[in-house]
Amino acid sequence: MLRDILSGKSGIDPSQLAGAAGLPNDPASVAALMQQLQSALNTQGTGVDWQIALTQGQQRAATGQLTATDEQQTQLRQAFNIAALWLDDVITVAELTVEPRLMTRREWVTATMPLWTQLAEPVATSISDSLTRVFAEQVPEEMQGMVANASQLVRSIGGTLFAMQLGQVVGQLASEVVSGGDVGIPLLGEQQAALLPQNVADFGAGLDVPADQVQIYLAVREIAHARLFRHARWLRLHLTSAVTAYARGISIDSSRLEELAGSFDPSNPEDLRQAMVDGSLIQQKSESQVSALSRLETMLALVEGWVDVVTARATIRLPKADAISETVKRRRASGGPAESAFATLVGLELRPRRLREAAAMWQAVTDAVGNEARDALWSHPDLLPTSVDIDDPQRLIARLTSVARGEPELLDDVDQALEDLLRDDGAERPHEE
Repeated sequence: MLRDILSGKSGIDPSQLAGAAGLPNDPASVAALMQQLQSALNTQGTGVDWQIALTQGQQRAATGQLTATDEQQTQLRQAFNIAALWLDDVITVAELTVEPRLMTRREWVTATMPLWTQLAEPVATSISDSLTRVFAEQVPEEMQGMVANASQLVRSIGGTLFAMQLGQVVGQLASEVVSGGDVGIPLLGEQQAALLPQNVADFGAGLDVPADQVQIYLAVREIAHARLFRHARWLRLHLTSAVTAYARGISIDSSRLEELAGSFDPSNPEDLRQAMVDGSLIQQKSESQVSALSRLETMLALVEGWVDVVTARATIRLPKADAISETVKRRRASGGPAESAFATLVGLELRPRRLREAAAMWQAVTDAVGNEARDALWSHPDLLPTSVDIDDPQRLIARLTSVARGEPELLDDVDQALEDLLRDDGAERPHEE
């Protein structure tokens, strides 16, 4: 059936196949889809060809892309310089040693795709495995001898469709983000800050705010984000490991897949398309995943909350800083269409739900103990505030202020119990000469 479709012998309209995959059904996209699927039929590999995602993303991002003018580039570089100076007054983390970049949308896709594919690969593998398993289970007994070859075709086709979807999502996301750290996770290389001039201009177009103020504010946010990940060198690996660990726990609902396979009407692929884009093929989160997601959300909230607080303090000289800040918060709370598509495609929402509470905690800590003691909390994962600290900042502040006064560190209930146990154990031991 697949060979007939791709050779033009089938009555199925290729544009319907594109629609079923959640891809654009314009002639160019349909032609690209058919070419990729034909290639997949001839591919003997077992993994997903992520070059397809990169190519799709680059092509999507290049649509409507504009190159920054010399004036825009000069203004944004000046904004980066001002941002670095202003941040020096409010944070104690190290400066960047890598020059900030100005990126086109296509360049952003190229630079960030390695991490997107790292996040998506567990889901792509699960989908391919489930497709192959369901296919093998549904094949009549007299056709079992053909299953091995056909299963490989199904796996290749499934992986190709997923890679193409991911490329479309990331390509669209390139038109929505304004910077390298806009999504919260460290998409770019270590300590690399970047702005997308075209998207920065689009961001400020609907605001009654001078363009230079928008540029400086967004540059401050981006440099703060990059400097934090340079200062806390453990943070990037810690965060990406948490994301991929969560993603590896994602599994596909085989019963839902079987239901779709049994009722699939090639002339009306809407049910299949909807299942692929609304996330209904992904099973409900397990208890371990819920726990992992809670830890991940706390970490993302701490990062974003810290960036919010230091940005507010660094941009106090900007008359319209509050208006820009509110726009950033509204935009972050709602997310864009591409971000929502990624959440349903991979089953992972990247927007922290406790951001306002985390920001309030960082502000309280700053007011109580100052910038240096606040930023020192990022020096080791064991020192980082927890969700309990977000709920009750005064508990954290009491510990920090007692340390600042040279008093013994206040222990929580668990640490105190361990300390008492060790003290009792030592007291019972005879003294050795």
